[in-house]
Amino acid sequence: MARTVPALSLGEHAVLTLLSEQPRHGWAIVRELMPSGEIGRIWSLSRPLAYRAIDNLQARGLVRALGTEPGDGPRRTILTATAAGRREVDRWLGAPVEHLRDVRTELLLKLVFGARAGRDGRSLLRAQQREFRAIYAALDRAAKRPNADLVDHWRHENAEAVRRFLAGALG
Repeated sequence: MARTVPALSLGEHAVLTLLSEQPRHGWAIVRELMPSGEIGRIWSLSRPLAYRAIDNLQARGLVRALGTEPGDGPRRTILTATAAGRREVDRWLGAPVEHLRDVRTELLLKLVFGARAGRDGRSLLRAQQREFRAIYAALDRAAKRPNADLVDHWRHENAEAVRRFLAGALG
């Protein structure tokens, strides 16, 4: 019986993507993921969770050590994505998110990481629009029901904001 490998967390995907961009040490990853970092301003990850992600990625063979360099204190291990890690990043960057709530975090991360890699984001944006078609329709119907409540209206307005964002990003 084949063993199922658990999916990567958002933090693991972010760390793996950073390591696929260029080799770096853990502290450089932590800095990128701090709230003041380029990636951290979209979605941040604490230092302990970033290092845990690195350990998990190494254990799964998606990241490997290249060597060490001197640092402020102990020598820093330089890490890079393996070929399997780069394939996973490519797959992840091209896949639309499943939930509207993930647009603010995961989709925005994918678009920014993709832009940093020189990827054209239009195919992801179009795939995302297709992914949400049924959700939009269901939320439109729910908001128009005579007994629609505040939650129905909130969810509908949130979906409309996502719809406008995707259309604007494509335009």
